Amino acid sequence: MATQQQKATRVRWLILAILFAVTTINYADRSTIGIAGPELTRVLGLTPVQMGYVFSAFSWSYVVAQLPGGWMLDRFGTKIVYFFSIFLWSVFTMLMGTVGFLTGAAALTTLFCLRLAIGAAEAPSFPGNSRLASSWFPTAERGTAAAIFNSAQYFATVLFGPLMGWLVHAHGWESVFYVMGGLGIVMSFFWLKLVYGPKDHPNINKAELDYISAGGALIDLETKDKNAPTAKIDTWSAIRQLLGSRMLLGVYIAQYSINTLTYFFLTWFPIYLVKERHMTILKVGFVAALPALAGFLGGVLGGVISDRLIKRGYSQSKARKIPIVSGMLLAMTMVICNYVDADWLVITVMALAFFGKGIGALGWAVVADTSPKEAGGLSGALFNSFGNTAGITTPIVIGYILQVTGSFAGALVFVGANAAVAILCYVFMVGDIKRFEFKTPVTRA
Repeated sequence: MATQQQKATRVRWLILAILFAVTTINYADRSTIGIAGPELTRVLGLTPVQMGYVFSAFSWSYVVAQLPGGWMLDRFGTKIVYFFSIFLWSVFTMLMGTVGFLTGAAALTTLFCLRLAIGAAEAPSFPGNSRLASSWFPTAERGTAAAIFNSAQYFATVLFGPLMGWLVHAHGWESVFYVMGGLGIVMSFFWLKLVYGPKDHPNINKAELDYISAGGALIDLETKDKNAPTAKIDTWSAIRQLLGSRMLLGVYIAQYSINTLTYFFLTWFPIYLVKERHMTILKVGFVAALPALAGFLGGVLGGVISDRLIKRGYSQSKARKIPIVSGMLLAMTMVICNYVDADWLVITVMALAFFGKGIGALGWAVVADTSPKEAGGLSGALFNSFGNTAGITTPIVIGYILQVTGSFAGALVFVGANAAVAILCYVFMVGDIKRFEFKTPVTRA
């Protein structure tokens, strides 16, 4: 009787808070190059195309390492793999500051290689987020959970943008990398101490475990039975079946288009404000935080709206698609910046666009809803591979647009058009959103 009356703990929200904090540092470390970019361009004498390749270096390795990262998550569990991910990307971020001791080709090569290293180290992060969301959160709360950790990409700029802008202004661009890398190393040990799977967490009670399990949480996902035979995934069979699903392929392609907006914001947006709008780097650190704040609020709101729709009886498909399509329509408004001159109006339009992008950034909730239980890490890795290919193409394409036209006008059209592609994918390609099941076995003892 006492067990029946036991009040459920809320440990899952502590796990989500940790995910949010880690992802905030993750994106702050990614955006260090954007904040330091104007000064790096000047000091190293880089052309827009060269800078585009430097910006893209992170995503080359990030994409290549997705499948190995997803395999490691499924094989060894999220806690330990994610710890090494945080620790290593933070060390490599700190080392970025040492590029200041080099010149010419040596500086450029080192800069490029360190960005490659950071990308490879960060590869397990978002698939790990998705696995933990799947294991800790019932379906009706998963949209909010995924939206909150995903919205950290905007909160990173809100929280650290002004700090990084001030660091560059007061202490030089190198200081940004030292400070942010050191913060990440500290966070990696907090992660190791505080994160567990639902069945292993020392503070969860039976009432919460029963509640999340009954709601669809995959509570066994992070629990390893040492006496049970280890099931191994036939990786290539699983990949073929995942890519053969029209639903999943539509979700993957849409994420590429949505991430085009993300990588514009992380890489070229500060330079857009400096070069096209003639702002100082100190001002950019504060001004860029306004669209980021709008993106953060939109990101949280999108998840809340989606979960509310599920609770009101809407299908899972409609509950996910309505915010995504509406948000991408708002994101397309950034093209209006090509036709206005006032700085306040440009920032207002960008804030509206990134508010929309935040609302529509529910891809990780969709992945948590659709990934097969046997290969959650692998499915998340494929999704992230497609999405972060945009991190390769976006900086380079925009670099060439700038070099050819001398203006960001074409770049904004390019980014806005990708929001339209995401809408088309979800409206015409994805179909019903439901958990994917393998048609033939992909596990073996």
